[in-house]
Amino acid sequence: MASRYLATPAHRDLLGLIVTAVLFAFASARFELSERLLVVTQPHERYQLDEVPLVLLFVAVALAWYAWRRMREARAEIARRREVEARLRAALAENRALAVVAVELMEEERRSLARELHDELGQHLNAMKIDAVSIRDRLHGLPPEPARIAAALDRMQAAVRGIVRRLRPPGLDELGLCAAIEDCVEGWRQRLPGVAFEIDVRGDVSCLPEAANITLYRLVQEALTNVARHARAALVEITLDRGNGEVRLTVRDDGMGMAHAASPGGMGLVGMRERVEALAGRFEIATCERGFGFVATIPCAQTA
Repeated sequence: MASRYLATPAHRDLLGLIVTAVLFAFASARFELSERLLVVTQPHERYQLDEVPLVLLFVAVALAWYAWRRMREARAEIARRREVEARLRAALAENRALAVVAVELMEEERRSLARELHDELGQHLNAMKIDAVSIRDRLHGLPPEPARIAAALDRMQAAVRGIVRRLRPPGLDELGLCAAIEDCVEGWRQRLPGVAFEIDVRGDVSCLPEAANITLYRLVQEALTNVARHARAALVEITLDRGNGEVRLTVRDDGMGMAHAASPGGMGLVGMRERVEALAGRFEIATCERGFGFVATIPCAQTA
């Protein structure tokens, strides 16, 4: 019980003050300090020096009262600040929850739109292509219009497939995050044969929820887009690591550095940071001697 009472600095200071006062009282009685002070001040009675101890006592009491008032005000201010901080934390938690819901709704809309493009528009384009090819074959290549129509439909189908891929990562729902990232990187390997892409996955990242999966994928997608447009890099390293209660994505390149950090029309660093912080994560710029990189960390508690 006594050790718990002395647990705070205020209690220890109070105990020290009491012990010091008791010791001073014993010293005053032992050396008769009042009598000695009276002997010193007696010849100077006209200056009322004998009233100095009472004045000092009053000053001490007044200072104690002043300190007590200031302490009450400080405690009240601390209580107000804690209340404001609690409200701020609640508001931040609510904003993060709303951001997660917004991301989920946006991705659901993207998924629906991609499905409609693939199922509806894709089927109609395919039917039109079959008709054009059939007409071309029956006319033995003459006139050339059916062949041109078939070629135009091929280009339209390719464009639709590209739009669908950008709207919804292929394989993310069925095969998981790693397969989707591999597919995204493979597409950039074909478009950028002079750039080497290295992917390193550590830990189990197969059970992350939708918000975390799509956030990590979009970060990789944006990073590779920036590399292709601006970085002039020869090597891009992607590391996905889950451990110690968090999942961490690291993307580095050996390109031009901060010059390509924010691409016009893209997510940019601000958008990437907002996506990560919406999941209570951290987004940090990785320091590189050459090139550019970032580290995005999302707590596993938000992704379990």
